[in-house]
Amino acid sequence: MAPSALKIVFLDCATLGDTPLSPISSLGELTAYPTSTPGEALLRVPGYDVIITNKVVVGKDILDAAPGVRLICEAATGTNNIDVEECRRRGIAVRNVAGYSTESVVQITFMHMLSLLGNGPDLDRRVKDGTYSASGLFTDVTLRFIEMHSKTIGIIGMGTIGHRVAEVARSFGMEVVYFSTSGTSHCKDYPSLPLEELLQRSDVVSIHAPLNERTNGLIGMKELSLMKKDAILINMGRGGIVSESALAEAIDKDIIGGAALDVFVKEPVPADNPLLHTSHPEKLRFTPHTAWASVEARGRLVEAIAENIRKGGF
Repeated sequence: MAPSALKIVFLDCATLGDTPLSPISSLGELTAYPTSTPGEALLRVPGYDVIITNKVVVGKDILDAAPGVRLICEAATGTNNIDVEECRRRGIAVRNVAGYSTESVVQITFMHMLSLLGNGPDLDRRVKDGTYSASGLFTDVTLRFIEMHSKTIGIIGMGTIGHRVAEVARSFGMEVVYFSTSGTSHCKDYPSLPLEELLQRSDVVSIHAPLNERTNGLIGMKELSLMKKDAILINMGRGGIVSESALAEAIDKDIIGGAALDVFVKEPVPADNPLLHTSHPEKLRFTPHTAWASVEARGRLVEAIAENIRKGGF
């Protein structure tokens, strides 16, 4: 008798958009739900060997409902939504995916940096709304833009992504310094500085750190007030690293030059978030937590999930 097909359930595949799941479905019988509430997840996991989740919490209740599960696949890097210790006690393997989104995050980081320093949207608007046509001059230098060359970028979190950001920044002629959120200062390629000194020296502060007890609330009004008046802040880490109310106030009071965020404390961002109601929206750039999600990165992620399942020993 032929062995029964491996049964795989993906609880929130909508987080990967239109990325083909064929590398996973080729390994067994795949059931993919766009989203799952906690209650729906409880009803959907019984009878499956493998559970794939991106943001759906997999705790003791889910594990109780799926006594046959042998592998939990995190469709991301962080596993904070999985009770890893409980899985360990039950002999259930947990596998995540690391490194798939590095180039994607780096590209969005520099997209925002170039947009803020180069005043891209406003310069584009002046052509499209007729301001340039009506000016009578061949050039419009009303809105300034700032060269990246010779400026200092301070990177908070010199992990894989932070190190790649540093490499690209150097290609623009920027000076690189960093703050180690772990306190180890393991990277010897660039100067490691205390946070206060980094904030004071940097023209661009770019955050690429995880959210943990060391980084939660790391940047508040005190820290923002240390930054140069024309400096910009970019957060590609996690929303809780930066106080959103303090950042909104810093933008309103011209304490810093601008900011760009891909991550927020609550996602999707609530309509009453103070950053959506500043008096200087032109100094802000946002993306809806998509820096990780280039077409190529999502494809690499699916391939890596499939590889994790193949390595599961089924």
